[in-house]
Amino acid sequence: MTDHDSTRPPGPAAADNLDYRVAHLAERLAAGPLGELGVRLVPHGESVLLTGTVPSTRCRDEILGLAREELAGHPVHCDILVAGTSSPDHGEDLT
Repeated sequence: MTDHDSTRPPGPAAADNLDYRVAHLAERLAAGPLGELGVRLVPHGESVLLTGTVPSTRCRDEILGLAREELAGHPVHCDILVAGTSSPDHGEDLT
């Protein structure tokens, strides 16, 4: 007779599994108020790299905050670019 609970998955608890936490964060980003689908979450060992392009610095900061909350205990590296949405400062020369 074994001593472990058959309802628990073997190995580390599901909440401690980095891949599970990354997938959960991706769902939060896509389904949340940001509706962000352009950010990739790439696990590298015990850390996670965030890449992609977002429309504003506020959006980038919110995503980084959510990532740090969801992935607490793991290093989070942010390589998210902010898309330039300002008007051009000069006219385009057509030749």
